[in-house]
Amino acid sequence: MYARLLILIYAIASYVIFLASFLYAFGFLSNTVVPKSIDIGERVGLGEAIAVNLLLLGAFAIPHSVMARPFFKRGWARFLPVACQRSTYVLVSSLLLVLLFWQWRPIPAPVWKVEGFASWVLTGIYWLGWLLAVASTYMIDHLDLFGLRQAFLALRGTKASRTEFRMPLLYKIVRHPLMLGFLLIFWATPEMSIGHLLFATMSTLYILIALQFEERDLIADFGATYQQYRQRVPMLLPRISRGGRS
Repeated sequence: MYARLLILIYAIASYVIFLASFLYAFGFLSNTVVPKSIDIGERVGLGEAIAVNLLLLGAFAIPHSVMARPFFKRGWARFLPVACQRSTYVLVSSLLLVLLFWQWRPIPAPVWKVEGFASWVLTGIYWLGWLLAVASTYMIDHLDLFGLRQAFLALRGTKASRTEFRMPLLYKIVRHPLMLGFLLIFWATPEMSIGHLLFATMSTLYILIALQFEERDLIADFGATYQQYRQRVPMLLPRISRGGRS
């Protein structure tokens, strides 16, 4: 019983750390509220800034993707309880994100700056991206996504059942609304700096590559059901018209 309670405490602590990093990310990307952001902080030479920032992005992206793969899950299942696996994934990803915020080297030279109505539109899209990202987690299973459901089930002494394939709300429009939300967050800014552009470009490339691996895993899990879903629903960009389709 004590081990199960520790698993729950661990899951809650991991989730709290995730929430802190998630909230900081809002200020980090918008250059508001937080003391150190994507364009605010100690400046270094351009070459050093690009090298350090690329290392930080890679240090987040590679573990974040590798830890989500089935072969990795099977490997660490030998020494880590299943109920802890998702929480550990959330914790490691959150800490790597904190490291990125802490060590990021701003490159504030402007790429574009818009004012007036265009500025309000881009800011609105930025907010829409956050709303889309948060809402999409609740449309599937927020507690399961962040490891809390697994910990609660472990406390009760029951195992998590196999996830069923569902297409709630936004998932009928695009297959990955969470990632679409992040893309809007990365790119919708009235003031784009070189540092922000580097972050947005590399993060977008990572998302596009990582989704290929994720889709392969989903096909392995759900087979023809997911294959048919892929044919009907676009990955990231909603279809404007269904003209020409039978």
